[in-house]
Amino acid sequence: MPTALDRWFIDAILVHEEALLRYLQRNWPHRDELHDLRQEVYARVYQAAGKGLPQQPKAFLFASARHLLADRARRARVVSIEPMGDFEPSHVLVDEVSPERWCGGRQALKRLAEALDRLPDRCREVVWLRRVDELSQKDVALRLGISEKTVEKHIAKGMHLLAASLFSGDLPSRDGAPAIPEHDDERRRAD
Repeated sequence: MPTALDRWFIDAILVHEEALLRYLQRNWPHRDELHDLRQEVYARVYQAAGKGLPQQPKAFLFASARHLLADRARRARVVSIEPMGDFEPSHVLVDEVSPERWCGGRQALKRLAEALDRLPDRCREVVWLRRVDELSQKDVALRLGISEKTVEKHIAKGMHLLAASLFSGDLPSRDGAPAIPEHDDERRRAD
């Protein structure tokens, strides 16, 4: 036997079924979910009406539908942070580094160390403090007693020399003749 709430639901809510479906079709891109959405709207409306009948049933129905669509859209944007489970199939284990990759990494590191060792002393010191020790430009300048502009110049020069030596294979010479010519007036400004 239908209760008063059931009768209200049939008379005040179900009469708007076609309009509700059209609304959902216009506002939800996934057509295969429309009937599920309709049922969820009905469930929300019925549950809320059990606590107290709304004064404007049609407006309440469409407000419930709008809120449901907003909830679904918000949930779709949230990235799941559930654990992956078994990591083995994902090939993320660090222990599985091939000998070729390990050797190639060692060779690249050796080339970088050699190139860094052959930078001019002050330039090497600035590059090390800024890029390896990750000090700020201001901290490097304070520690070495030079201006921040000089730190910038040393970083630019050092990165340029390192890139040139790593990509061309030519190491700058240690005797002060770097791979890229340096003018005396630039050297005086940088120091």
